[in-house]
Amino acid sequence: MNKKTVRDIDLRGKRVLMRADFNVPLKEGVITDDTRIQAALPTIKYILEQGASLILMSHLGRPKGKTPELSLKPVADYLGKLLGQEVKMAPDVVGDEVKAMADALAPGEVLVLENTRFYGEESKNVPEFAEKLASLGNVFVNDAFGTAHRAHASTEGVTHYMPGVAGFLIGKELDFLGKATGDPDRPFVVILGGAKVSDKIAVIENMLGKADKLLIGGGMANTFFKAQGLEMGDSLVEADALEMAKSLMAKGGDKLVLPVDAVAADAFDNAANYKVVTVDAVEPGWRILDIGPKTVSLYKDILKTAKTVVWNGPMGVFEMENFAKGTFAIAEVLAELDAVTIIGGGDSASAVAKAGVADKVSHVSTGGGASLEFLEGKVLPGIAALEDK
Repeated sequence: MNKKTVRDIDLRGKRVLMRADFNVPLKEGVITDDTRIQAALPTIKYILEQGASLILMSHLGRPKGKTPELSLKPVADYLGKLLGQEVKMAPDVVGDEVKAMADALAPGEVLVLENTRFYGEESKNVPEFAEKLASLGNVFVNDAFGTAHRAHASTEGVTHYMPGVAGFLIGKELDFLGKATGDPDRPFVVILGGAKVSDKIAVIENMLGKADKLLIGGGMANTFFKAQGLEMGDSLVEADALEMAKSLMAKGGDKLVLPVDAVAADAFDNAANYKVVTVDAVEPGWRILDIGPKTVSLYKDILKTAKTVVWNGPMGVFEMENFAKGTFAIAEVLAELDAVTIIGGGDSASAVAKAGVADKVSHVSTGGGASLEFLEGKVLPGIAALEDK
């Protein structure tokens, strides 16, 4: 990674403005999953140990203006318990009172700003708003990989007014994803799933030039089958993506691998009747909801020789128990590999967690959209804005 991190700068006596990803699920003001807060802790603790004061900012949900139920107060309280110290809560994102609280911080003290998206200027990246944020500190640390693909005031705008470096979480993401897409140990296998091929066209095109094999699963496989002239019954098919699917198959050749069998059901329901069929035997009124056992076996054979694997997107409707077997089987295969295994956030991260193997893969990305755009070969604005080494 050619970006500076918190280790590359002197933090002693500095007021650090840090963008974290505290977009956590809340139920009646109680945090129900603290994964994102835990992920930010190594950078937070390091900054405080270096003798700096810390101002933390994040968004939470999609508020329409100042929405009390989407306040970051529960996050500040929770973080205080984790750190074993008082974490101050700002009454707003910017303003005279917030500025006075930031200026008054002593080394080792922490202040959490209110939800950055209480202001429309955040997502519009309004320079005046970014400048107000930047005025709160004298060095910027971005550790919110999940929003690094957005050019917002708190991710990109502030770097026009102060130097910016990466936190440990972004550093880890760039190390794993950068190596996989730039200089992978081979064979390099990419697994792509999810509902729509249109969501993954750019990834497929980029990865066909980098990977040794590209394994397809999920609803997106149906569009490839339909493009081959197979009947898909009531399966999800993107009619306007058929020509693109034909083009990708022609370009991919034997590098692009499709399922050979599937689990088909007579309704989109966990209680539906279901059976294993070959992909050319989907009956009218039935739909494909998972990959079948022969496909799992085929993919396992390809994966067992891999040295680098990137997986983005489930193999079926894994939220329903009867159509989760393919996704969980792939997760279990990855957990046993002697390879670098990277899970691309979003539903894939949820799937490995549900399969109980999240701790047995090399890296679970914290950013679904950000990791997808990285795999597409796009420049992430929140990363590009940080200082080079």
